[in-house]
Amino acid sequence: MARRGNNVYKRKDGRWEGRYKNGYRADGSVKYSSVYSRSYKEVCKKLAEKKSESRQECFKCSSTFAEIAAKWCDNIKKAVKESTYANYVTKLDKHILPAFGNLKYDKLTKQHFVDFAEGKLRSQLSPKYVSDILSVIKSITRYARQTFNYADRAETVTVPRNKHTAERPVLTEHQQNTLTAHLLNFPTLTNVGILLSLYTGVRIGELCAMKWSDIDLEKRILTVNRTMQRIKDLSGKSKTKIFVGSPKSRSSIRQIPLPEFLVDILQKVRSGDDDYILTGKNLFVEPRTMQYRFAAILKKLKLPKVNFHALRHTFATKCVAVGFDVKTLSEILGHSSVEITLNRYVHSSMERKRTCMELLNRQISCQ
Repeated sequence: MARRGNNVYKRKDGRWEGRYKNGYRADGSVKYSSVYSRSYKEVCKKLAEKKSESRQECFKCSSTFAEIAAKWCDNIKKAVKESTYANYVTKLDKHILPAFGNLKYDKLTKQHFVDFAEGKLRSQLSPKYVSDILSVIKSITRYARQTFNYADRAETVTVPRNKHTAERPVLTEHQQNTLTAHLLNFPTLTNVGILLSLYTGVRIGELCAMKWSDIDLEKRILTVNRTMQRIKDLSGKSKTKIFVGSPKSRSSIRQIPLPEFLVDILQKVRSGDDDYILTGKNLFVEPRTMQYRFAAILKKLKLPKVNFHALRHTFATKCVAVGFDVKTLSEILGHSSVEITLNRYVHSSMERKRTCMELLNRQISCQ
């Protein structure tokens, strides 16, 4: 039989077979079982589920999910950034523990987690956010397996597809022109910050954490190496607090060439290296406040109500429309892969589709 992958074989009858350990015989030798399918992908899925089920020769667990989660929190607290840990705790407190906290760990099944994910999607949470919540659950169940040899019931759970996910909002060309004209006519520090996001794609947290030392006007380069966010205050002094730290991933630390028109504007409002760009002082504007200011501008200009992140989507879409290759755009946006750029941020308008089809039409006409 042709082999492909870990214990997966192509049989002579055309089917795929996957073998997995399924206990032990009386003499101590390993007992194997098999799953079959006409599809390699399907047999791999079945194999993963069977392997998970076969691991039920684990220690019994009388603890609740909340008790296991607490031990997991203690274990990872020193291994991740403060903002990451606070993010985990927020997801636990708001979504996970209300659903599973009081349940006995041994009573949980894969179906519990599948139903939970589907319910979160129905409540209008984005598939990405539901995936992030499931990642926390999987990390907890994996920790329970590796540390205490408890069954990992979430190992094969995936995020159900939401067929009704709305497309991310972007500003039309006319709306962009209206907004840009206003920002250029009134170049306050807030407006300059909005221009930076619209024409570089930086995130709102990255913008709020940006200082003048991050911009080299001579070389026309903007460096992104910090981000700002409001996180849960785990000290108990208040509900939340502002946290400034490194960006969300290694690829988010990046350098972005600045267009000439932005350099001219930045030169006119520049202040000291240690000053925040949005204030011109050693005082920051937090993301929530910046979002309120942006919303007020949209209302004044009678533009659609979109969140600040729409500027990033608009930037990416415009870059594709003017001919950016996706690899370059991905690096400017600080994505870890080109696929993220394509799937999340690039929207092809009907005008763009017509232009592309016209190029094809011209090529055929010239033959």
